[in-house]
Amino acid sequence: MQVSIVKYNAGNIRSVDNALRRLGAEPIITDDPTVLRNSDRVIFPGQGEAESTMQYLHEHKLDEIIKGLTQPVLGICIGMQLLCRHSEEGNTDCLGIFDADVRRFRPTEHNQKVPQMGWNTINDTKSKLFEGFSKPEFVYFVHSFYVPLCEATIATTDYIQPYSAALHKDNFFATQFHPEKSGSVGEQILKNFLL
Repeated sequence: MQVSIVKYNAGNIRSVDNALRRLGAEPIITDDPTVLRNSDRVIFPGQGEAESTMQYLHEHKLDEIIKGLTQPVLGICIGMQLLCRHSEEGNTDCLGIFDADVRRFRPTEHNQKVPQMGWNTINDTKSKLFEGFSKPEFVYFVHSFYVPLCEATIATTDYIQPYSAALHKDNFFATQFHPEKSGSVGEQILKNFLL
C-alpha cells in the first residue's frame, strides 16, 4: 500500500511520518500531483496558520489536487480545518470539502486558556476510524480554532463548548486532535485509517 503525506509549508509532518513508520508503513512526503493521485491513502497533516497555508496551497495548485482526490484522505489539525469551507483565522476561504466554518475559541471564564493544549476525551465516536473503541478515549489537542458540531461530525469533545473532534464525508476523514501524538489510541486510529 502506498501512503503519501502532503508536503507543504506546515509543521508536524515529520511526526506523522514517524508514527506511520512505527506501524510498518513507508510513507512518501510529496507534493507531486501524480504520486498523490496514485496513492492508496493520503494524509494531510500539519500545524500552521490558515491564511498563509491556503495561499501556499493555491500557489502550488495543491488545493485543486487535494479536492480532486478519490482515495481515503485524512486531515489532521490544520489539515482538518483547511478541509472546511471557511476559517475565521485570517478570514480565509478553505477547500470546502466539509460544509462547516472554523471558529476561534472565545473563552467565557478566566481559566479557559487558548490555545487548548493537552489531553481531552473524544466522545460519540462513529465511523471506521474509531472501530474498536467502546468508551471515551483521551487524545492530544493543540489548537486555537475549532469546527462546530455539524452533519459531518463523527466524534465530539468539549472545551469551552462542545465541538467536532473528527469529521467524515465521502472519502475524506479528519481529526482536530493529533493521532500521531495520542499514544496507543492514536495509533489505533491511524491503523484503522490504513485498513
